[in-house]
Amino acid sequence: MAKNVTRFVCQSCGADYAKWSGKCESCHEWNSITEEAGSSNVPGGLAKKNIRKGKQIEFVSLEGSSKPLTRYVSNNAEFDRVCGGGLVPGSAVLIGGDPGIGKSTLLTQILASLATHAKARCVYISGEEAIDQVRLRARRLGLKADDFLLASATSVRDIATTLDEHNPPQVVVIDSIQTMFIDSLDSAPGTVSQVRASAQELIQLAKARGFCLLLVGHVTKEGVIAGPKVLEHMVDTVLTFEGERGHHFRILRAAKNRFGPTDEIGVFEMSEQGLEQVSNPSALFLAERRGNISGAAVFAGLEGTRPVLVEIQALVSPSQQANPRRAVVGWDSGRLAMILAVLEARCGLVLAGNEVYLNVAGGLRISEPAADMAVAAALISAAMDIPVPEKTVVFGEIGLSGEIRSVSQSESRLKEASKLGFEKAIIPPLRAKKNCNADASGLDTRQIEHLQDLVALFAAKTVRKAAGG
Repeated sequence: MAKNVTRFVCQSCGADYAKWSGKCESCHEWNSITEEAGSSNVPGGLAKKNIRKGKQIEFVSLEGSSKPLTRYVSNNAEFDRVCGGGLVPGSAVLIGGDPGIGKSTLLTQILASLATHAKARCVYISGEEAIDQVRLRARRLGLKADDFLLASATSVRDIATTLDEHNPPQVVVIDSIQTMFIDSLDSAPGTVSQVRASAQELIQLAKARGFCLLLVGHVTKEGVIAGPKVLEHMVDTVLTFEGERGHHFRILRAAKNRFGPTDEIGVFEMSEQGLEQVSNPSALFLAERRGNISGAAVFAGLEGTRPVLVEIQALVSPSQQANPRRAVVGWDSGRLAMILAVLEARCGLVLAGNEVYLNVAGGLRISEPAADMAVAAALISAAMDIPVPEKTVVFGEIGLSGEIRSVSQSESRLKEASKLGFEKAIIPPLRAKKNCNADASGLDTRQIEHLQDLVALFAAKTVRKAAGG
C-alpha cells in the first residue's frame, strides 16, 4: 500500500528535498521550494519484489524503408518555416512567451488556417479562458472554420477520455499546460509535479493516437519557460515567441526542433487583424533607417537559415560620473564590454570616460558573434562623429587581440544585402576552403584583417572632413 509522504520540490528545476530550504542547491534559486504531498510508492522507491520482468525490444537496421514524414501545412509560411515545413502528426510542440505577447492569437489563427487549407480537424482546449472569450477573439480576427472546435477544460483525465477515440482530431492545442491538473496528485495546478505528469499524459496520448499536440507554456520573469526543465526534453519542438511591447512585430524562434533546423525564426507584424506574416523581415527592420548619421551600422546577420539585415545604433557621450553608464538593448552586455576593451587596448580609442549606449533597432535580439564588427563600427562612428559609408553592411567576429575572424555563410549575407540595394560591404578576410564567393553578390567588398584597419578607415575620413574634402 502506498504511504503518503511530504516532499519539498523546487518549482524551477524539480529537485526533491527531504525538508524545506530557502535556496535550491541544484539551480541556486531562492524561495522556489514548496511543499507537495506525494507517495512513497513511486518510480525510484519501488521494492525490488514488485518489479516485473519486461519484454524484449526489437532492433532494426539503420537502413530502412521508412516513408517520408507527412506534415500539416498551414497557409502561414512563417509558422511553417519555423516548424521545419509544417506540423508533424504525433509530435509535441511547446510554445512559450511573455503574457500578452500574442501566443493565443497566433495559435487561433494557425488552427483556423489548418482547418481551412489543410482540411485538418483542429481542437482548441483552453484552461484560462471561457469559450465565449475565444469566440470573441476569433470574431475580432475574422476567422471562420467548420473543423475548428473549442472546449474549456483543465482536467487531464477528462481531456484524455475525450481525445482517446477512434477518430481523434489532427491538431490539438492546450492553453496552457500550467492550468492542467491530474486529480490523482495532491499538488496544485502549475506545480512541478502537475506540469510534468500532465504533459507526460498528454504527450503519450498524442503519440498513441497520432495527433499533433501544441502546448502553451508560461514563462518566468527571467524569460524561460516555467516548470521543470524536463518539460522541454519531453517535447519534440520548443518555440519561443519574442517581442517588445513597444514594437509592432513579433518573432517566433525555434529553440529545439527534432523535425527541422533550430534557431529558425518567423517574423510577424501585430495589426488590428491579428498577427500578419512578414515575408521580408530585413526590409521591415530597416524601414525607418536614415542614412548619413553617425553611430549607425547595418549588420548582415543570420537567424537559422535566413539572412536578416538589422541596424545597430550606438551613442557615445562624455560623462562626469566616476563610473560611466553602459546600457545595451538587444545584445550581450558582456560582449559590449569586450569590444570596448579591445578598442582601447589594441586600437588606442579612448572611451573610458564616456557613457555608451547600444541598441539593436526594431527590438530584435542578436546573439551571434558575427555582429562584433558591426557594433565596433557603430561605436567608432559615434566616437568620431563620422557616419559609416553609405549603403554599406558590416559583419565579422573580433578576437581579443583585435583580429577579425571569418564567419559562416558570408555569401548568403552578402546576397541579402545586395537584394536590398546595398553596394558595399566591410567583411572579415575570406579564408581558404570557405564556400563563399564574395564577387557573386555584386557588392564592393573590403576585407578587414584587424580592428585597427577599421579605425584607420574612419580616421582617414576624419582627416578629409577636417580638410574640407
